[in-house]
Amino acid sequence: QVQLVESGGGLVQAGGSLRLSCAASGRTFSTYTMGWFRQAPGKERELVAAIIGGRSTNYAESVKERFTISRDNAKNTVYLQMNSLKPEDTATYYCNTFPSTTRYWGQGTQVTVSS
Repeated sequence: QVQLVESGGGLVQAGGSLRLSCAASGRTFSTYTMGWFRQAPGKERELVAAIIGGRSTNYAESVKERFTISRDNAKNTVYLQMNSLKPEDTATYYCNTFPSTTRYWGQGTQVTVSS
């Protein structure tokens, strides 16, 4: 069974940092473009960062210069380093392939940024 399990979320003050992890099991994702998505209450899910292959990355304008996506193919894991967090970053964060694959959505990890 293929699973993507997110972890690393929590409550942090504005200006703080968190590092999210997405551990994959059941298959290798090293050749896939992977993305981190987020969904805030009352809003649609949005892509915040994607990593293509091993190095090429793309970011939503709202997180550029603050978030960094990376991957460790040996561990089948994707990371999202989030710095200078803002209250508007509060959301549930998910990882998935990009474009997303419906059956791979996991429970996500909650990030709450207090002002």
